[in-house]
Amino acid sequence: MRKLKLIWDFHGPHAEKTAAHHNIHLKDYIKLENLDISITGVSNLSEMHSIAFLVVNESEMKPIRDALKPHRGQVYSES
Repeated sequence: MRKLKLIWDFHGPHAEKTAAHHNIHLKDYIKLENLDISITGVSNLSEMHSIAFLVVNESEMKPIRDALKPHRGQVYSES
């Protein structure tokens, strides 16, 4: 089953802290909705650009996407 990475982008001098805070909200949503999602995180792409993300099965993506409104998505690979 294909997995998709839903991504929220944050820019500026506080991007890293904002992405980390957003990740807390993603984990709260997962717990609140009792979802079977174990992959979330934060990546710093540059000093001024960080992302928060979660990985979902493609079949379960639409309601999560509609509720959380990620900025973008991509196919997830574990490598």
